[in-house]
Amino acid sequence: MTEPHQSYSRERLTILGDLEALSFVPWIRRHAAKLGLSQTISHTSSHRIELEVAGPVDLIDMMELGCSLGPFGVWVETIHRSPIDGGGDQVRDRPS
Repeated sequence: MTEPHQSYSRERLTILGDLEALSFVPWIRRHAAKLGLSQTISHTSSHRIELEVAGPVDLIDMMELGCSLGPFGVWVETIHRSPIDGGGDQVRDRPS
């Protein structure tokens, strides 16, 4: 349940690294579902995964942290995070 004072956002996460897309994509979907975030994956490859997530900013922060740690066999080098339509103008890049 979302508290009224929580900030809601739609953001694009671009995950770069040595990624096992076949195992990482289902992991991302499960992690987003556990956090209660809506998500859409728009690109997958062995070096880049792009997804859009929507929900409370604190939970998107948790999603980013979870993805940076990833499942066994995945090496995340960096995650580029940017707001989507009206979610603000700050772009945050966080190396993992």
